[in-house]
Amino acid sequence: MRKLFKYLKKYSFLIFLTLFFVTIQAILNLYLPDLMADIVDKGVARGNVEYIWSVGWKMLGITLLNIAAAVISTFFAARIAMGFGKDLRSMLFKKVMNFSLNEVDKYGVSTLINRNTNDVTQIQNVMFMMLRIVALAPVTAIGGTIMAISKSPKLSMILLVSLPIMFVAMFFIVKYTIPLFKSMQKKLDKLNRVLRENLTGVRVIRAFAKTEYEKQRFEDANEDLTRTALKVNRVFALVFPIILLVMNITIVFLIWIGAIQVDKGALEVGNLMAVMQYIMQIMFSFIMISVIFIFLPRATASAERISQVLDEETKIKEIEIPKKLSNIEEIEFKDVVFYYEGGKEPAISNASFDIKKGEVVGIIGSSGSGKSTLVKLLMRFYDATSGKIYINGLDVKEFSQKTLRERISLTPSRPVIFSGTIEDNVRIGKKDATEEEIIEALKIAQAWEFVSKLPDGIKTKVSQGGTNLSGGQKQRLAIARAIVGKKDVYIFDDSFSALDFRTDAKLRRALREKLFDATKIIVSLRVATVMNADKIIVLENGKVVGIGTHKELMNTCTVYKEIVSSQLSEEEIA
Repeated sequence: MRKLFKYLKKYSFLIFLTLFFVTIQAILNLYLPDLMADIVDKGVARGNVEYIWSVGWKMLGITLLNIAAAVISTFFAARIAMGFGKDLRSMLFKKVMNFSLNEVDKYGVSTLINRNTNDVTQIQNVMFMMLRIVALAPVTAIGGTIMAISKSPKLSMILLVSLPIMFVAMFFIVKYTIPLFKSMQKKLDKLNRVLRENLTGVRVIRAFAKTEYEKQRFEDANEDLTRTALKVNRVFALVFPIILLVMNITIVFLIWIGAIQVDKGALEVGNLMAVMQYIMQIMFSFIMISVIFIFLPRATASAERISQVLDEETKIKEIEIPKKLSNIEEIEFKDVVFYYEGGKEPAISNASFDIKKGEVVGIIGSSGSGKSTLVKLLMRFYDATSGKIYINGLDVKEFSQKTLRERISLTPSRPVIFSGTIEDNVRIGKKDATEEEIIEALKIAQAWEFVSKLPDGIKTKVSQGGTNLSGGQKQRLAIARAIVGKKDVYIFDDSFSALDFRTDAKLRRALREKLFDATKIIVSLRVATVMNADKIIVLENGKVVGIGTHKELMNTCTVYKEIVSSQLSEEEIA
């Protein structure tokens, strides 16, 4: 929690104002019992109606000031808490957006979402309560103790017994609940992960008749979270009964001892009432503190989780003075080795090859051979464990990630379609693209064929994830989005897989004709997609086992020959 306090500097003045008005409120609260004592002892006891009215008006004025101070302090506290929550969410979002895939893989999508929503909300709520209660409770407790002692030291001695009991109870409650709250947040992450997987994979679940299995999986995660939450709530169920018991016993003893002193003439009735009110204020201040202790452990656990993300150092480091990159003439991989986090075997092993400007390069290999990993290394989603990747003869690390990705366009194997219109989705590739440029990109991607038939054309609404589109339509939209930006290098990472062979061929022909001067890297499992490439790179178990044209590889590369014979007939090979 302390780590996050440094982000509160911008709210210093508002915090000062909040604490100032909270202190005013507490002081005014302490003044009221004293006036009440005067009304009883000097007004009622003596039958002085004028004095009662005079003091009564003072009490009304103080009450109105008290209300004003409470409203102002609540307003400022809300501004600080909500603003701080907004800042935390923004910082977390920006931090995560700068993460490499290493850090995203390390945490997982579900927990990163949970930290930006649920955890920030916990901090926000506690921040508001702390500003209102933590300042009010100590002033009330200390001021109430001083005022109670000034009225009757003997009656105030009862606090020496009741307050330590409350302290001990709160200490054990906090000590027991902090580990439970940490566990709750992890189990909430798990529940969110299961729910997210069920919603995104609903078609697969239904296709394999796994609905009941997934229901049980969700119920198990839900039950696990519920059990932990019940443990916490059982502890909290004891808090208020214990405090109320201590409070009521304290009041009983106060009345008993106070009545004896009033009977002896050692204490006036008004002062007895004042002492009772002061001690009630003191006890209520401890109730307020106990409420903070109820929420503080969970907020502490949330703060640790937020700090963990904010303090995380990304493995992809930016150079202080990056090189400029006006265009990409040549790409070279030299002895590149890459291990995924925790991997025992390299995903890429001693990969060396070069790609010239304007070439069409095919990358082929069996599933898990490292094709997509090569693409991720070029895009700097990951950095190579060893070896170098050069662009125009310079290490790729000498360019900023932004500069690099402004020159390279990627169509991923799983196209991501956002909610909005077809036009909005294509314009992600170039925010100021004209309608003519969007239509031209759709034509090259062979998407205009179906988009033109839609009632609203490019203005047609697309649902989140593109659920109202087929797999091939989503791929073609993703390709249009990639090529609308006019980049130096286009990477198609198995992005033709959902296309029929006719559309595949038309698309590749259009790419050659319209983007003839750009470098095109096509990753595919299909021989027919890459066999006409200027250069084909063959991968097996992360190693480059062949480089050349289709004809050359058929004579020199056994792995490529096996892939071809498994997919094409003898007539097609010939």
